[in-house]
Amino acid sequence: MRWLILLVALLAAHTVEAQEPASGRDLYRGACAACHGTDGTGLPQAALGFDVAVPDFTDCSFATPEADADWLAVVHDGGPARAFDRRMPAFGEALKEDEILRVLDYIHEFCGDGRWPRGELNLPRALVTEKAFPENETVLTTTVALDGAGAVANELLYERRLGARTQFEVIVPFVSHDTGGQWRSGLGDVGAAVKRVLVHSRQRGSIFSVTGEVVFPTGKESEGLGSGVAVFEPFLAFGQILPADAFLQVQAGAELPRRGAKEAFWRAALGRTIVSGRFGRSWSPIVELLAAREMESGARVEWDAVPQMQVSLSKRQHVLISAGVRVPVTGRSARGAQLMTYVLWDWFDGGIRDGWR
Repeated sequence: MRWLILLVALLAAHTVEAQEPASGRDLYRGACAACHGTDGTGLPQAALGFDVAVPDFTDCSFATPEADADWLAVVHDGGPARAFDRRMPAFGEALKEDEILRVLDYIHEFCGDGRWPRGELNLPRALVTEKAFPENETVLTTTVALDGAGAVANELLYERRLGARTQFEVIVPFVSHDTGGQWRSGLGDVGAAVKRVLVHSRQRGSIFSVTGEVVFPTGKESEGLGSGVAVFEPFLAFGQILPADAFLQVQAGAELPRRGAKEAFWRAALGRTIVSGRFGRSWSPIVELLAAREMESGARVEWDAVPQMQVSLSKRQHVLISAGVRVPVTGRSARGAQLMTYVLWDWFDGGIRDGWR
């Protein structure tokens, strides 16, 4: 009778063990450590037998900027899923999706510095509302007046991340406008800014940052290319992940010129990301609501709406375009609609000609 009780106990223990899912650590060591090493730093090329360097998962600047959706695509379908090297094999048939996600959770542990915001908080960029996430990007935005005198503004924005939470950016505008049959073109007012993330949480899906921007009077005021005065622009930015791949971004701040009327503004962008197929092109329809009001008694709030669509172009999802129309909701007699577009290059993910196939 004793041996029967022992046998039942052994069978019960085996059943519980069989039902217990493998840990991310065990899955990583069984599937990934042969190339990426048990410590996540990657084996040397001499040991791997090929000349493509593997990434260092302990490097937080590499391990944190991308969302798990991109990591999942590469692990599930292999390197070519995001136009990386074919030597990164596909594990979609060997591992279930929940197992891959456990592996990714374990990989993220190699970066032990919690100051770095995770890539899930890098929400799609709206045309006007600033993001809270620090980035490594170059963005070319074009704005064309659809009403009144002709005007075209091109703005080149360069953003570079400094460490875990800080970003600096440089904004260089080129302006053209019709002055009664004669077009004036030239450099506008150049800006520089520093952004700092104050709070972020992947679990809550939220990120909050503060930015200080200075716009210098580099454009010729006499030709209508600049304001002729320096402007300080502090603002707060907040991002929130919502259910069903939706998101909300909010910005609030002020434009404080050295002389002239000061203005407060607040902006919000609500959108949702839709992916073609399993890991294909991303589409993000967004609607922005913009408000601004001069800081003087009796001034009215000016409201604009900006419906738009952002689309990824490259297979690596690092080159994107967006287009929309900025439509005045109030004060239509004094302000016309504008067509707005941008091309975004996330150069952290590779050259602009990389990652297309």
